[in-house]
Amino acid sequence: MYRIRFLLVILLIVSCENNEGQNAAVTSPISNITISKEADSSFSVTTEMALVKGGSYVPLYGQKQEEVIVNDLYMDVHPVTNAEFLDFVKKNEKWQKSKVKKLFADGNYLVKWQNDTLLNVDAKPNSPVTNVSWYAANAYCDCQGKRLATVDEWEYAAMADETIPDARKLESYNQIILDWYEKPKTYQKEVGTTFKNYYGVYDLHGLVWEWTSDFNSVLITGESRGDSAENNNLFCGSGSLNATDLMNYAAFIRYAFRGSVKANYSVQNLGFRCVKDIEK
Repeated sequence: MYRIRFLLVILLIVSCENNEGQNAAVTSPISNITISKEADSSFSVTTEMALVKGGSYVPLYGQKQEEVIVNDLYMDVHPVTNAEFLDFVKKNEKWQKSKVKKLFADGNYLVKWQNDTLLNVDAKPNSPVTNVSWYAANAYCDCQGKRLATVDEWEYAAMADETIPDARKLESYNQIILDWYEKPKTYQKEVGTTFKNYYGVYDLHGLVWEWTSDFNSVLITGESRGDSAENNNLFCGSGSLNATDLMNYAAFIRYAFRGSVKANYSVQNLGFRCVKDIEK
């Protein structure tokens, strides 16, 4: 079984142009808020968010085992849905499928929608929106006064199971993620159908992969991810040699997938959610 999964990792790394991965994360909530933001007069949405209490952790990548610091932040409880993104494009026409510039979205952008403002049967209103480029996801969050999570922030929130903030060493936790990777079309499920994690966040694992603001920061060849800024044009999977725990297949596959996409890609298993900084 693990040999099969290892082969899957290799395929993800070398298939840079055509990968369609899945990603997501999800214990007793510390705090939940509801934010209604109208940063852009043409678009507003009310979204439930959960407080992710910050701290430090050692990420998968980095030979020096250095800890990274994650500050307190609010994270959307669920991924952005088709209905929410539909409302966004209705009020921001430049992000409609027939109008978006090819520089910002490839030919798969919202490919399963019937037209600019109409979903089809495979794009259920309460399912996570997919086939959305990084540029479009970033614009959606920005219109709400939010942003995409960084890789470190996403991984920090996603390492929690239902009861503890760091479940990465638990076989049961990693098995749930690996089992999900093998299931087809989980992006068609409705949001909120996976487990609620320690922070009160659903669906970080089990529905879709999710865009992060610095998704390509895992492409590294030096001793730590801090070198990534000097290696902007590296090919897929170059950072795999720097994994602190290559047996952590669940996380390694996520990093391999992130390293294989570009910002204008629109993948059927790739969605997003937003986060918001806590004002001091």
